[in-house]
Amino acid sequence: MSMRAWALAAFAAFMPTIDGPTNQVGVHRFHFAGAQHPSSHDPTECPTRPGQENADPPFGYVANVAALHSVGAQSAGDQHTMREGKPVEQSVAIRPGGLSRTQVIELGKELDILRQEVLDSRGQRDATYIRRLIRAQRMLEIGSRVLLLASRNKGAWLAGTTGLALAKIFDNMEIGHNVLHGQWDWMHDPKIHSSTWDWDHASPPEQWQRAHNQIHHTYTNIIGHDNDLGYGIMRVDEAQEWKRRHLVQPVWNLVTACIFEWGIAMYDLDLGEHLRDKRAMSPEKKKDARRTLRKVGQQVAKDYLVWPALSVRGWRTTLAANATANLTRNLWSHSVIMCGHFPEGVEVFELEALDPTETRGDWYLRQMLGSANISGSKAMHLMTGNLSHQIEHHLFPDLPSNRYAEIAPKVRALFEKYGLNYCSRPLLPQVYSAWHRVVRLSLPNGWARRTRRHNLLPQLGKLLAPTT
Repeated sequence: MSMRAWALAAFAAFMPTIDGPTNQVGVHRFHFAGAQHPSSHDPTECPTRPGQENADPPFGYVANVAALHSVGAQSAGDQHTMREGKPVEQSVAIRPGGLSRTQVIELGKELDILRQEVLDSRGQRDATYIRRLIRAQRMLEIGSRVLLLASRNKGAWLAGTTGLALAKIFDNMEIGHNVLHGQWDWMHDPKIHSSTWDWDHASPPEQWQRAHNQIHHTYTNIIGHDNDLGYGIMRVDEAQEWKRRHLVQPVWNLVTACIFEWGIAMYDLDLGEHLRDKRAMSPEKKKDARRTLRKVGQQVAKDYLVWPALSVRGWRTTLAANATANLTRNLWSHSVIMCGHFPEGVEVFELEALDPTETRGDWYLRQMLGSANISGSKAMHLMTGNLSHQIEHHLFPDLPSNRYAEIAPKVRALFEKYGLNYCSRPLLPQVYSAWHRVVRLSLPNGWARRTRRHNLLPQLGKLLAPTT
């Protein structure tokens, strides 16, 4: 087969039709809690992944903190509660941010109204946006890969690598992340639906949705229950006991950034917990592991076998280009996630300090205080998957991402009204702030403040001395 025939075959494989909904049959429906607004649901149109249970509460994500209080650190995947419109006796008079119970109720009502305004106004403009973006991303990817068939040419290598890195970023951030959140399920298009979408990532979609949509977005920034908070390996708050192993957390964070795609796949499998607790995988978890290995195999074959082989004599330069594009995507994605969750000024929460009967208003408040934004241009927002509006995304994970910019001023006005800190900085200061926090918490509380040039050696001795 000629090179042109290979390229045409690859193009056909990478460019499925996305113009509108079509009927599909033979796949069982499932729906992750909180993935979409209930009114957007139509089980007759959108097939889903096999082996998943149907869960469709009126509004997902609101945490049953009482259950966490009672069962400790058990998995929180199915623990949701709904308190909408019903006064609940609270055991904590003052909520995070210093708000009263009455203020939290009013805040929740105002945010509910804002969310409903967007839900009611979704339409053709939004559908056109996502369809055009998907089409542009696929054209960019296939064009870049075809360029890399001539990767021995330096200009083709540079252009192809840059384009492929951008295509992977768009695939993971503005498209994959948001489609898998169910932000576009209201279109009833089975080709752009949270239950059928696949992405250029090592983590199988259904496992990512469980770890991210169900657990992270429910238990945002609760230490010990939100593994996105330091990915279960870093010290994230001064109240956590310092251990000598935390000294290497800046290095480990850099390694995680470089292998972010693979790290997320391991994290979604709860692999770290199994290794840390020295416990065997359950039969169901082994099934998940096999599914992850299949997805990893597909990724490796595509980027490091098939496309390099199509380059024939240029296979080494094409392989290097694909590895560079993946590294760029990993570093960028990790930086964006760090900026939204970990800069100075973002709060974390101890379970014991939260009210056992957390309401929707309490959940909203926790998202507001536990998130940070990146200010910048429209292009930068697109490159981040609109996760530069992390505050708005955490508040409304089921709203179309292209709407976050327009509601951000209204959300910020609510911060000001209730005296809360709207944590937002440009990209570089926000990245610096996040890394500053990683380094600061790798040291014992107050160590840097007490350390000066004249006592540096004794302080280092204390830092490295074996604990008794």
